Amino acid sequence: MKQTRWQKIRSWLRRRGLPAALAGCLALALAGCGAKPAASPPAEPVPPVVQPDPEPPKPPEPRYFAPLTGEGLQEKVEYRPIMVMINNHPAARPQSGLTQADILFEVLAEGEVTRLVALFQSRDFDDPIGPVRSIRPYFIEIGKSFGAIQAHAGGSPDGYEKIRKEKIEALDEITMASSSYWRESFRKAPHNLYTNLDKLRTGAENRGYDTKAPVTETPVFSFARTARGEAVSAAAQPSTPVSRADITFLLQSYKVSYEWDEEKGVYGRLVNDKPHQDMDNDEQLTAANVIIMGARHRVLDSEGRRDVKLTGSGPAWILQDGKAVQGQWQRENSGAKFRFETDGKEAKLAPGQTHIMIVPLDPSFEEHITMTP
Repeated sequence: MKQTRWQKIRSWLRRRGLPAALAGCLALALAGCGAKPAASPPAEPVPPVVQPDPEPPKPPEPRYFAPLTGEGLQEKVEYRPIMVMINNHPAARPQSGLTQADILFEVLAEGEVTRLVALFQSRDFDDPIGPVRSIRPYFIEIGKSFGAIQAHAGGSPDGYEKIRKEKIEALDEITMASSSYWRESFRKAPHNLYTNLDKLRTGAENRGYDTKAPVTETPVFSFARTARGEAVSAAAQPSTPVSRADITFLLQSYKVSYEWDEEKGVYGRLVNDKPHQDMDNDEQLTAANVIIMGARHRVLDSEGRRDVKLTGSGPAWILQDGKAVQGQWQRENSGAKFRFETDGKEAKLAPGQTHIMIVPLDPSFEEHITMTP
């Protein structure tokens, strides 16, 4: 019979005189040393450790709020508002500096041409502002509502009389502040007069005007916020979804539109269906709030100069968050602030830039506005 490896080793050990039991144990141990180890089962794959994406750092709590926009700031607004009369003739577009304006008004001037009234306060920038044009009494009333230094180039006779009589702190390029302005060569006069904030503030200081922000920290408008200062939806009253609003002043060939941008959370401004851009940065003008208000317009003379009544009250639409709320505007007297109401209560505006379009009440307020859901 053929012996196993263990039996061979055991016989060899016994021949050398080892007891049978001990020889058997050693033989068994030595036989095992030559055996092949059993194969281990394949290891389970270890899944990679997925690290969660780090949370983006929370922005610091705002320490202050901009008086004209309601936006949170880390530094207190230092300067008083400056109002600049902006040329809106087709030859003056695209204008400069309008994306930096806290508030932008549009209202008719002579004939059927509109003019823009830009108010600057919360943003400091070096870029040009313009082209700059002349002033009228109702433009002066807009500036008074915000306590603004008023920058312009010329004015109507009654505009100059109002500045003189009411001691309006103004910077007129023609009569008193030419060093605050310059003319560009890429456009023809009167569409080529420009300025910037530094020149205007220097000019105001040279004339002895107070350029510092008012002591009061009460915002001009009421802005919708949580207790921690975060912006919330401002459409508290019954509202209508509005993705686009088209506004005409008098000329049917001149249409201003605002389209809601859900991603950016603002309305983009268009003129005759094309984005209205800022020459300084090629960006489209946008607004968190678009207010369309109706006011009584009256032609004064053969030149087509107008009176626009900006005291009392009138109808208004407030567009924000992709919705429109119907309300009214009020201004108690000359120099008082504009107040916008819905359902008898002051409207809560969304923090950000506000554009205010003033249209005639003739033939009716509604005929100047078309809204698309």
